Amino acid sequence: MDGKKIMKMVEEYGEVMVRTASGTTFELHKHNVELDKKTGLIKVDGATEIYWLTPENIDYLWIHKKAVD
Repeated sequence: MDGKKIMKMVEEYGEVMVRTASGTTFELHKHNVELDKKTGLIKVDGATEIYWLTPENIDYLWIHKKAVD
């Protein structure tokens, strides 16, 4: 996936869920994610740890449409 497109969705929806090729799921929020323009990596501040995601290794993404099923 393209990092700029992912960041555009985060900006538009406020929160985007992503799943990586390894099966790990991350919640990306406006306040805890940024695109490193130099490396192209997505930096996620997870409060206790920092994660760097390679956009090409993100298999798919989705947004929450409702708070409760």
